[in-house]
Amino acid sequence: MEKPNSGNEKTDRVFVFAHGAGAPMDSEFMAAVTEQVCIRGVAVTRFEFPYMQERRKTGKKRLPDRAPLLVEYFQDVVRACGGGEQIVVGGKSMGGRIASMLAAEVDVRGCVCLGYPFHPPNKPETLRTGHFADIQSPVLIIQGERDPFGQLDEVNRLNLPDTMTVAWLPDGDHDFKPRKKSGYTQQQHIQQAADWIAEFVINCDKKM
Repeated sequence: MEKPNSGNEKTDRVFVFAHGAGAPMDSEFMAAVTEQVCIRGVAVTRFEFPYMQERRKTGKKRLPDRAPLLVEYFQDVVRACGGGEQIVVGGKSMGGRIASMLAAEVDVRGCVCLGYPFHPPNKPETLRTGHFADIQSPVLIIQGERDPFGQLDEVNRLNLPDTMTVAWLPDGDHDFKPRKKSGYTQQQHIQQAADWIAEFVINCDKKM
């Protein structure tokens, strides 16, 4: 786990940011989002789940552990960072799903999911939203409109809790990358996502 880093070392707003299933905490996407959020005055702490730590040591790819083990480890990280009441948890893809499952079990200030895996690709009927109703804290989901894990039209048909906000990046895929013809760039989308994340972390308070 890295120490919190931010453009403003005095900030008391901390975003604990988990990686996705296949890429480590220092992947290009994770690094770019972290840099942009820190520039906006929010401290970010990244960490790696045990299976990814093992992969880093051995160089051999491993599948993620089962969700309960990942949630338990995420909770240990939150404790090490000072406790959930002071922290916004979140993550990319699988990391965001695990963050939301943690938020359904323990008290956190909020939760941010980047590219939430609402369902496996091409299986929109297999939803991963059953725990959403148990989350008491505000949730921000940032999603590309073309994300195969949950596209705009699919997600708009879901009856999400009032505590959840979905912010859409035009023509973005699972990594927020748009097609050239859209007129947008991935960097623009990451900067927009960072704006939303920083505003959410700074201003969100748990709805009582």
